[in-house]
Amino acid sequence: MATAAAFEARCLVRAASSATLATSAAGQPFASLVTPAAAPDLGVLLWLSTLAEHTRHLMAEPRCSLLFQGAAAGPNPQTTPRVTLTGPAERIEDSGLKARWLARHPYAALYADFADFALWRVTPGGALLVGGFARAQRLRADQFLPAPEAVALVAEAEASVVQHMNQDHAPAVARIAQKLGGQPGPWQLTNLDPDGCDVTDGETRLRLAFSAQAGSIAALRQELMTASTV
Repeated sequence: MATAAAFEARCLVRAASSATLATSAAGQPFASLVTPAAAPDLGVLLWLSTLAEHTRHLMAEPRCSLLFQGAAAGPNPQTTPRVTLTGPAERIEDSGLKARWLARHPYAALYADFADFALWRVTPGGALLVGGFARAQRLRADQFLPAPEAVALVAEAEASVVQHMNQDHAPAVARIAQKLGGQPGPWQLTNLDPDGCDVTDGETRLRLAFSAQAGSIAALRQELMTASTV
């Protein structure tokens, strides 16, 4: 049960284009909108300005939480699947992870090099998944995070798989996008992780969630083949 819930929670985090960040200052809670991207190991990446109040809060008190939401199943907002992560935030310098965040939010290239902005990472310490109305499950980090061996395998294969799919199987990438509701266009596979992948056309991004965590190259290949089959 925990494995299925963990996968559901990770898919919510990886699919989200925005989240609610909760910080605190002198004991006063504060919530704000942020635009996250997920690292392969599910560390949450944020591109934050020191001019923002929530960034100043994190500099003084790194403990925070993030709320990610999916789509409601009906008119009752309580049917919205959602996951809350808790953990510490830290400022990091990592050009690869910055590129990953920008691939998720390409519009941000306009301010990506402003001096007041920097990359931050929230390391999940636990999660609360609410899969819908009256369906909640708390997950420890060791239950929630992807398997380290799967993260390492996909990280090693990501660049070659992305290049191969875009150069040699562009029609398959386009079929994946269309099955996800995208319009015809020059779709590209951009990011790959153990739980799925992103396909983009300019600033339009769609998320393919795998059927389960991929722990081998064969599993990755099968997921991509299945998703691109008409």
